[in-house]
Amino acid sequence: MKKLSVILFFTLFIITNSFKTAEEIKWLDFNTGYKLAVKKKKIMMVDVYTDWCGWCKVMDRETYAKSEIAALVNQNFVPIKFNPETPNIVYNFEGKDYNGKGLRDIISNNQIRGYPATMFINTKNKKSSLVSGYLNPQEFKVTVEHTLLDIK
Repeated sequence: MKKLSVILFFTLFIITNSFKTAEEIKWLDFNTGYKLAVKKKKIMMVDVYTDWCGWCKVMDRETYAKSEIAALVNQNFVPIKFNPETPNIVYNFEGKDYNGKGLRDIISNNQIRGYPATMFINTKNKKSSLVSGYLNPQEFKVTVEHTLLDIK
């Protein structure tokens, strides 16, 4: 009977662990993410991308898809996916309404010149940081560490 219990325990343990999936970033749209960041007083991480951007797709696949990156992002930020070229969406930021390109220019202080671009915006003290271009997982981790020190 004891052996049966042990076998049953290990079988359940193996089955349970085999269904665990890698952690993924819990992306939000800009309006939802901004409201949540303000409410929770958290830093927003805004992935500014376009549908035609090849390096944006590489960053999604090679950086954001990594479990350790997803855990880091989900723990420290409100993650937001933002495509400024999506038509017919009104974005609200700090009480004002913008179209996609207008919002991109406001949150980056007109500094985004290409994609991907990653914005870190502290909703408490209004400090922000912009990182342009593709970042591999190691570069992204270093960027996050520096950003947390710089804008907190």
